[in-house]
Amino acid sequence: MKKLLSSLLVLVLGGSIAMAHDFEQPFAQGEKNPYGAYFTGQTYLEMLCTKDNIYNSSIGNVTFEPKARTNWHKHSGGQILLVTAGEGRYQERGKEIQVLKKGDVVKIAPNVEHWHGAGPDGMFAHISIEPNIPNNGATWLESVTDKEYYGETK
Repeated sequence: MKKLLSSLLVLVLGGSIAMAHDFEQPFAQGEKNPYGAYFTGQTYLEMLCTKDNIYNSSIGNVTFEPKARTNWHKHSGGQILLVTAGEGRYQERGKEIQVLKKGDVVKIAPNVEHWHGAGPDGMFAHISIEPNIPNNGATWLESVTDKEYYGETK
């Protein structure tokens, strides 16, 4: 019996480790997101390019643990998301949730209220590009409820 339980434990742990290794992204995960107050769950941020006098943009790699997501928010200059790993979710206020997969590009028009984050079962990563700086500021709104996250309308 002990041997059977040990074998099962090895299989379960081995499967978990294998699943974690399936998540590969091309950029560093980064440190815990300093903007965590505007997210539900744990996220990480690695800035790839910050606004300066030459490159008028802000580009960051954002990594989400399962179920982690942004609050509702909008960008006065819009936002572009490039999905690099895992499976995620994106929703504009009043519209259906979209499932995001590696290689997807989401162009978000200025001042459109939206949220994005990981799916319920795995890690997710995207590159966030904020164009039209310096006239692009984020306005953070309320948290995305679990009902909203799971697409429950009632």
